Amino acid sequence: MRRAGPSHCSPKLGCMTGNGAVSHDQPHTPTQGFGRAAQSAIYRAGMSGGRSAVPVHPDELAAAAHAAMSPEATAYVTGSAGSERTAAANRAEFANWQIWPRVLRDVSQRDLSIELFGARRATPFVLAPLGVMEMLDPEADVAVARAAAELGVPYTLSNQASRPMEEVVAATPEAPHWFQLYWSSSDELNASLMGRAEASGCEAIVVTLDTHLFGWRTRDLDLAYSPFSRGMGLAQYTSDPVFGQLVRDRVAAAGGSPDSMPAAVVETFQAVFSTPTLTWADLAKAREWTTLPIILKGIVHPDDAGTAIDAGIDGVWVSNHGGRQIDQSVPTLAALPAIAERVRGRVPIILDSGIRGGADAAIALALGATVVAIARPYAYGLALAGQAGVHEVVRNHIAELEISMALAGHTSVGQLGPGSVRAV
Repeated sequence: MRRAGPSHCSPKLGCMTGNGAVSHDQPHTPTQGFGRAAQSAIYRAGMSGGRSAVPVHPDELAAAAHAAMSPEATAYVTGSAGSERTAAANRAEFANWQIWPRVLRDVSQRDLSIELFGARRATPFVLAPLGVMEMLDPEADVAVARAAAELGVPYTLSNQASRPMEEVVAATPEAPHWFQLYWSSSDELNASLMGRAEASGCEAIVVTLDTHLFGWRTRDLDLAYSPFSRGMGLAQYTSDPVFGQLVRDRVAAAGGSPDSMPAAVVETFQAVFSTPTLTWADLAKAREWTTLPIILKGIVHPDDAGTAIDAGIDGVWVSNHGGRQIDQSVPTLAALPAIAERVRGRVPIILDSGIRGGADAAIALALGATVVAIARPYAYGLALAGQAGVHEVVRNHIAELEISMALAGHTSVGQLGPGSVRAV
């Protein structure tokens, strides 16, 4: 039996009431809305000469972050596989769709909330898992979690985090968290990680399917740099008792001393990180390791979505890893309509890869996504201004979605559908 998730409140967006409306505690009226309140805050600051270090325009945001990050961090966060055609195609696909506005509709009352895994969520956004955030800010995952908590947005804790999951959840105990699992070659380690996630209060397990091998990431290769080989992004492993024993066993087998432990940690990680033998049959084990909802991330083919449904999976995450794994892969937005047709509303659909603002989110929601995941943009915010930067980026996505939705004549996320957009 799945545990019903709680109804979550957002200090910035409000709490979900019994009728599903948002009870705002911000000093704006429902007519003004979150989007206009965000605009007003920016313009008020400008009247006093203030301007954020976090640009609102997505291209300017990326450019500012690239200037602030180290070459290694830029390559890791921004880089994609091969010639980076998949990442470009993810963005280009949004240009194939247009929002189709309707006018003379009362949009004074606007509600971005959705039902997801038994909880009323303030918005249809989630933060995708991003590893090695220590490359961008010392607070890393904790800073991201605090920003997400302020806005009531679920944060998917990365398997390749810089801070252990328990530390992150403890810093934001009332916030919704998911945990991403990279399926290790050690089932004992998989079970331990899932068990820790459930014990810490995470509400779902996201099994990532497209990292059974490292992608051919040309920017990282040109720099001859992998953060994992430097011991970064391994906090979930080094905090795990099963992994710790694997490291000690490796050191003992090699007749090593405690001084060899750092190298043994990296070697053990490289040995167990993933397995290319993973098949659908293996997923049954996950049901033994956790009672949480299980989401499969990395699905881009409708047949795989159908198989996931048949296997009793609780959610489908349409993702090509932001183009980081396969060059010239199918853009996620292009895959979404067929997957939505196959799923037919039986489980939630999450979509990432290419989202750069609220208008993008509106298109994805209209084409069948239940939830839209933000990834690289919040990393850019983290690099520029830490927790506050992440908050601004996510706030801007929410604000633009609300404004775009209202200008198109819609008052709730549920009103977005195929008739809300037009193919170019």
